[in-house]
Amino acid sequence: MGFVEETKRSLTVAPFECAWGEELRFGEPGRGCVAFEASAHNDVTLVFRQQPGSQHYHYKMDSSRHYTVILGSHRNKRIRIEVDGSTAVDVAALGLCCSSSFQAYWISIYDGLISIGRGRHPNSNLLFQWLDPDPNPNVQYVGLSSWDKHVGYRNISILLPSAPQNSILWSQMEHAYVHSEQRLCCGKRGTRHDSESDQMLLADFLESWDFSDAIFVVGAERKVVPAHRLVLCASGDFPFQVLDGATIELPSVSYPVLHSLLEYIYTGSTQIAEWLLSSLLELSSHFKVKSLVKCCEEVIVSLEADKKFSAPGKLLKLSSSGFQDHKFGSSPLKGPVNSQKIGQFLAHGKYSDINIYVNGHGLVAKGHKLILSLWSMPLAKDTVCSVLQAVSSIPSCKLLEEICKRNFATHFDYCTTACTDFVLLDEATFKDILQHGDMTVTSEERVLDAILTWCMGTCETFYWTSVDKLLRTSTPEQLFGKRLSAVGNLLQSVRFPLMQLPKLMRMERSNLANHIQAFRQLVAEAIEFSHAGQWMSTSYECERFQHRRSSYKELQYISDGDSNGVIYYAGTSFGKHQWMNPVLTKNITVVASSPNSRHTDPKALVSKNYQGTCFAGPCIEDGKKLSWWMVDIGKDHQLMCNCYTVRQDGSTTFMRSWVLQGSMDGRNWTSLRVHDGDATICHPGQFASWPIVGPPALLPFRFFRVALTGPAAGSVSNAWNLCICFLELYGYFR
Repeated sequence: MGFVEETKRSLTVAPFECAWGEELRFGEPGRGCVAFEASAHNDVTLVFRQQPGSQHYHYKMDSSRHYTVILGSHRNKRIRIEVDGSTAVDVAALGLCCSSSFQAYWISIYDGLISIGRGRHPNSNLLFQWLDPDPNPNVQYVGLSSWDKHVGYRNISILLPSAPQNSILWSQMEHAYVHSEQRLCCGKRGTRHDSESDQMLLADFLESWDFSDAIFVVGAERKVVPAHRLVLCASGDFPFQVLDGATIELPSVSYPVLHSLLEYIYTGSTQIAEWLLSSLLELSSHFKVKSLVKCCEEVIVSLEADKKFSAPGKLLKLSSSGFQDHKFGSSPLKGPVNSQKIGQFLAHGKYSDINIYVNGHGLVAKGHKLILSLWSMPLAKDTVCSVLQAVSSIPSCKLLEEICKRNFATHFDYCTTACTDFVLLDEATFKDILQHGDMTVTSEERVLDAILTWCMGTCETFYWTSVDKLLRTSTPEQLFGKRLSAVGNLLQSVRFPLMQLPKLMRMERSNLANHIQAFRQLVAEAIEFSHAGQWMSTSYECERFQHRRSSYKELQYISDGDSNGVIYYAGTSFGKHQWMNPVLTKNITVVASSPNSRHTDPKALVSKNYQGTCFAGPCIEDGKKLSWWMVDIGKDHQLMCNCYTVRQDGSTTFMRSWVLQGSMDGRNWTSLRVHDGDATICHPGQFASWPIVGPPALLPFRFFRVALTGPAAGSVSNAWNLCICFLELYGYFR
């Protein structure tokens, strides 16, 4: 299996759409392999056809010859393969998709033999194979698609497939069941067959973005490989250029060689083709991974002694001295990783990414999430829910428990959407969160959806409309099981009277209302309240009829340059008067990366007037060149941004690589949308808008900035000028 190229690092496909590209193309028709990571509730869908389709292509409407592979169909319970629109394979495979984290998969096609597996390495962790009796020899383009929910894709690679051995050419379908426990917990990493232990291994972090703080850029194709400085520097001498984002460039090294080096460091053993052994020796010598150097040298001496028995393409296994398979209770640090060095890093706080405080003692340690997660599953998951599960039964941790509950309540949308670990919370804890005084939500439907998801008790997110459909063919006892008794109790936390009347009327006619008495009564009460108007009874004074103390106003994008965004809203003093420039009224603050001047004027960026010349010049930040415009919407305000608009000024200096970021303090930034080689803007004065999708769209921030991360096109002397004359932000505001 040879590496060809990596495509876009991250991609989100909207419902019923499909992403295509020349880079998503097999080297030869009928033969190829795609490896990728995906995050989805269900229906990770890949289409293979002779020619690329359009963005709005959908395989259900395709009359040409094609294959469609669907992972997690039927609400994440099955795998399907369709041939020219007709189902050829439909087998059980529970819990393949997970919306709380990215999972790695690979799909190979070789003369009609379709192979599907999990993990980053093709031909490993095979789930099943199927041989098409009438192979389609022309499939060449890969489309990344979806069904009724967004699907996130990343680390997409097109590979050259190995010819299958005759022993695996069968037409019988193999399928795999994922343990129900794993499905419920929605673990962050691939399937683990060691049922004796939940202990994490260092191998679980091999080439993983989780907790990574460094990257290698390898080969002429510039494949990006994540790593962890703590692990590498405890194994050898890795001179990361920290000012350039902890990066090591290896243009003359092939990915298989780097992979073998990292695999040896993280697992204690690796395999490599004999003809690449000298390259591995050179690389391990360069980084001073001494045990691997010794291993390579010993194997080379052995090969020279037995030269006549050497075979081209032979795979060689290299193991660190004394390496053994990991057993329950053993240390997860194996191989060349020097635990004494890790102790030194802890003592000096080097490479630290977590501060540990003890009540009454202050800061006691600057630790490392990766090391802590090897012994602690809550830290491995790194979620509020996992910490709540761990501390809820410990009396001395009540303060931490209350902090976690408040954190969950104030970020309710994010905590119930980015991950479904909350379904593992006990009823009392979940009810405390629902009734918390700082509960913050964008809509009461979010609360209803979260309650129904918790009551279903699976890792799949359910909307009330999807539960309503399920009740056509299932009983509440079948859907909710032992949690049925909690449904009516938790529904009291939904403030139905805050919903729109048409929505309530629809709920009144629903299967939920027909089958669940508490739901029917609460909806009827809300409809009565809606009709009562100014003659509202004093019986409507309980919490259910009151707006939440901290609720959001939706500022929805309609069109480029509209008057619906937060910056325009700030210009009206948040709905109090006619629009005035919000910088002049001091409702917001705008700052540029370069000093104010005639052409770097904060007022101009939010003035609504077209500017012929308006730019932010470059500065040096953490050793890197950046240009940015930053907006502060005020200490009393936050925005969960789900869309933004910019407008090019009158110049032809067009941005190509940039990022929209959010922050609560103006210092620590979270990337909301990253653009790399984006050629959308190509005309002076042009508007352009982009959605923010996934968990980042559910995080509230006070500060926002558009930052140029690479030189602009169209200018040599001013390539680092960020030339936009308008910025607007949309989403949920409070």
